[in-house]
Amino acid sequence: MGSLQMSYLFSIGAKMLGVAAVMMLASIAVGFLASRTAAKVARGLRERLFARVLAFSDAEVQAFSAASLITRGTNDIQQIQMVLVVLLRMVLYAPILAVGGMFMVSSTNFSMSWIIALAVAAIFVVIFILMAVAMPKFKIMQKLIDRVNLVSREMLNGISVIRAFGRQSFEEDRFDEANVALMKTQLFTNRAMTFMMPTMMLIMNAVSVLIVWVGGSYIDSGAIQTGDMIAFITYSMVIIMSFLMMGMVSVMLPRADVAAQRVNEVLETPVSIGDPDDAVAAKPGESEGARIEFRDVTFAYDKGSEPALKNVSFVAEPGKTTAIIGSTGSGKSTVIKLIERFYDVTSGAVLLDGVDVRRFAQRDLRAQLGYVPQKAFLFSGTVRSNVAYADESMDAEQVALACDIAQASEFVESRPEGLEAEVSQGGSNVSGGQRQRLSIARALACDARALLFDDSFSALDYRTDARLREGLAKHLGSKTVIIVAQRIATVLSADRIVVLENGCMVGCGTHEELMASCETYQEIALSQLSEEELKGGDSR
Repeated sequence: MGSLQMSYLFSIGAKMLGVAAVMMLASIAVGFLASRTAAKVARGLRERLFARVLAFSDAEVQAFSAASLITRGTNDIQQIQMVLVVLLRMVLYAPILAVGGMFMVSSTNFSMSWIIALAVAAIFVVIFILMAVAMPKFKIMQKLIDRVNLVSREMLNGISVIRAFGRQSFEEDRFDEANVALMKTQLFTNRAMTFMMPTMMLIMNAVSVLIVWVGGSYIDSGAIQTGDMIAFITYSMVIIMSFLMMGMVSVMLPRADVAAQRVNEVLETPVSIGDPDDAVAAKPGESEGARIEFRDVTFAYDKGSEPALKNVSFVAEPGKTTAIIGSTGSGKSTVIKLIERFYDVTSGAVLLDGVDVRRFAQRDLRAQLGYVPQKAFLFSGTVRSNVAYADESMDAEQVALACDIAQASEFVESRPEGLEAEVSQGGSNVSGGQRQRLSIARALACDARALLFDDSFSALDYRTDARLREGLAKHLGSKTVIIVAQRIATVLSADRIVVLENGCMVGCGTHEELMASCETYQEIALSQLSEEELKGGDSR
């Protein structure tokens, strides 16, 4: 008999150990698959979000703000990923436990099942109350994270201005205000969430007491055996733990839901600048310049706001230099943005070779245009990678020629690494003038039919400015050049000068013609140069 009992114990024990080993392996596999799946979903969301942001015009980016878009692409997607891991590990596991526990309870003693139903109802009531309290705060929390990111971004970008004006304490107070507001909201939600576990444990202990109390009366009456009551308590705890796990997930869901809504808001935002279905084929390989025409163009940045441009009409001919000049806020940079189709005109049309720019695919349109922004921006990498940004396979001779025309060769060659010299993020390790010259070289290096300079010579001294314009005139040939400038010396030799004032075109012609006929141009010219210099004596 002893050997039979030991054989039975070893047999059952081996089976139990085998089942435990299988459970361990299954748990490891589930954890691995859940983490991998959640990471892939997060990666896909980030890719879609990034692609959508790249397709946005300036209007959509400004509507969300850069800080908010960064938060949505990092913090919000991380929240979604965390909840996905928990969902995949628990939500499939917990219902199986609950259903199995209910089956075993019904087969053990169905008369006490109402106790489990009461416990589950109490759990759902607690979860509902917590979600009702916490959900509004979760929405506020994500906006407060946006605010902290916005203030941090402004402080880092404007650190030199802050130090120059001694406003460190003011900025610290501003950041502290945003930080404390976020902290208070997080404390509230965390306290609400921590209230859940003690409440759930109270429910579980109360259920155990109720089962013993009710089960004791059933044992006295002979309705059930003591073993049945112990088994009922065990199965009840399994069922309640299953609902507890689902409850924990449901508490995490509100914040993930808010994060998902914010990500979805970006993904579902329509892009205001899109490609037409019947796009006109462009020919970026042409060597001749592009004819760019503004035909009665009116444009306002927002509906109902004052137009930035009003009924502007002019033509930039191939092989010619067209300059745009005017006072601050006159709409000069807006002209460049409309050519690049960063915005679409409110009325009228911008034409390239007689075709409305809205009829081109954006990639084809911009492949014909070399753009130098008002604020020169460089990417982290090397001089070569920045100048050859349009084409990574660009040969060194083409890069060197672009640097030479842009008057960047001297400081590039002064570095031991030459074209392979390192450039920090944003070009922070080069001066403003060097950054601007490399930005100009980047536009010159691409095979563009028209070059657009948005006040790109402001950081250059007069000598470098003059040499740069000489190089442009010598090497660009039949390409179209449009220059937005503040300095009158930069536009003196332009073939055509367009004068803007309060968004209206008040003059168009050569320097001599405008000096004779345009009062606005005369005021700008005489405020910067003497009459002798304007006559060509010392303009360079």
